[in-house]
Amino acid sequence: MADQKRVLLLCGDYVEDYEVMVPFQALSAYGLSVDAVCPGKKAGDFCRTAIHDSLGHQTYSESRGHNFVLNATFDEIDATKYDGLIIPGGRAPEYLAMIESVTDLVKKFEHSQKPIASICHGQLILAAAGSVKGKKCTAYPAVKPVLVAAGAHWVEPETTAYCTSDGNLITGATYDGHPEFIRLFIKALGAKISGSGKRILFLCGDYMEDYEVMVPFQSLEALECRVDAVCPGKRAGDKCPTAVHDFEGDQTYSEKPGHNFTLTADFEGIDASSYDGLVIPGGRAPEYLALNDNVIKLVKEFMESGKPVASICHGQQILSAAGLLKGKKCTAYPAVKLNVVLGGATWLEPDPIHRCFTDGNLVTGAAWPGHPEFIAQFMALLGLTVSF
Repeated sequence: MADQKRVLLLCGDYVEDYEVMVPFQALSAYGLSVDAVCPGKKAGDFCRTAIHDSLGHQTYSESRGHNFVLNATFDEIDATKYDGLIIPGGRAPEYLAMIESVTDLVKKFEHSQKPIASICHGQLILAAAGSVKGKKCTAYPAVKPVLVAAGAHWVEPETTAYCTSDGNLITGATYDGHPEFIRLFIKALGAKISGSGKRILFLCGDYMEDYEVMVPFQSLEALECRVDAVCPGKRAGDKCPTAVHDFEGDQTYSEKPGHNFTLTADFEGIDASSYDGLVIPGGRAPEYLALNDNVIKLVKEFMESGKPVASICHGQQILSAAGLLKGKKCTAYPAVKLNVVLGGATWLEPDPIHRCFTDGNLVTGAAWPGHPEFIAQFMALLGLTVSF
């Protein structure tokens, strides 16, 4: 559409995994056009990402994340064509802040007073560009000395989810704050959110896919929905380890350890009638969750009541085990086709892999590259809209 908002995402090697993918896919799901670029790279190249997590040590841990594929070429970027800029954190900003073409790009957004949203260590780039002088600014606490030296009015993050704004500048402390960070950014772009306040339940388990839980979870929270994440045998505040599944040229996906995902509610006593919709992430969790009678009962309550259900990748193993795919048209990760067909569904080929489909109250997707379609179709069933 002619008035579609365009956003630039500034990437680099070892950008934090969530901090690049969550805003990229959330904004895409809301109908914005998002270009992801990296100096020295072109569309189709990828940036390696880093998983930063808090494991109780004096600083965060780091492990390898997904490979994030760029969709635009840095050298071809015209800042005047974009409505806003997002700068993820991780380790990438340390070296990006030293590149003149990067700081020049940031200065163009600053001078035009277009919204700039920067999170975690991304504020190192803002400091190098002189964009924080005299402005209220937060960040990951270790970035404080640089921001103070650059003339910012440092705002201590009260929690890891803390965000603040000053004029055109939005800053956040860590990816825990994505819901507010993204909401502040889209509202700075003129967004109006309709249908908020929905209550959504996420069915989680150990080694669910990292992106497939966090991206839709925070995308829906950003739209002012109440989102609860539960796991059988666990309580609010407990964690589920996640798995990073990626496509790296092998015959099947690779697996690496992901972030630890914090649950927000107790599984025991969950009342399906108090929720408006259900999301089932993929990964390896559905293999064992499908054997749990309480999980099967819960999923049946959602499906049989006609409430929106969105299931991705291997999540359809649970739907098949519950006998809920009979007569449905759906897709899944291709290796799950057997479960889908034996469950009585009509198989829809996910070609390309980001294709998602809606049949009645059921949205199905094949893998995390399809999140923009997956989330957008689930939003449509929920009556959630973002307009500009």
